[in-house]
Amino acid sequence: MNLVLKATQFAALKHRNQRRKDGKTPYIIHPISVAMILAEIGGIDDPEILSAALLHDTIEDTNTSAKELDKEFGSTVRKIVEEVTDNKKLTFSKRKQLQIDKAPFLSKDATLVKIADKISNVSDVIKSPPPEWDQLRCDNYIDWAEAVIKNCQKVNKKLEKHFFKLLTNYREE
Repeated sequence: MNLVLKATQFAALKHRNQRRKDGKTPYIIHPISVAMILAEIGGIDDPEILSAALLHDTIEDTNTSAKELDKEFGSTVRKIVEEVTDNKKLTFSKRKQLQIDKAPFLSKDATLVKIADKISNVSDVIKSPPPEWDQLRCDNYIDWAEAVIKNCQKVNKKLEKHFFKLLTNYREE
């Protein structure tokens, strides 16, 4: 429990000046959502996995280093976060393709975080799309997220079922 609380505080401080793409929601809501999805839907109670979920965007989107995560949270958490971190030096399209290509090779723990992250992001796109996104961009994002998840190892039936139910409901509307 202490590790999860420490990760929550760390992520909140690191993301404190960021907003989600809707321009209104504090960014920290997203990592908390990812951890909650793992716990509530996926039945995950491992503090290292939940901490990695809370920290999953810190290397990619803040001035956090892998070394800092390792020092504060240990090598297991750091490794999970590194596995799900995009290389921002690459082009947007290359980063997105790499997520699809690398999905089958993620560890089980990183796969859990990846699926929960996509559930959170897809839910946000469905409920409150970024103002500048038209229907085609939303559809393209959801199609891409589906390609990532389809390439992932099958590690948690409840999370996978929830993800695909979201897509079905969205596409039937």
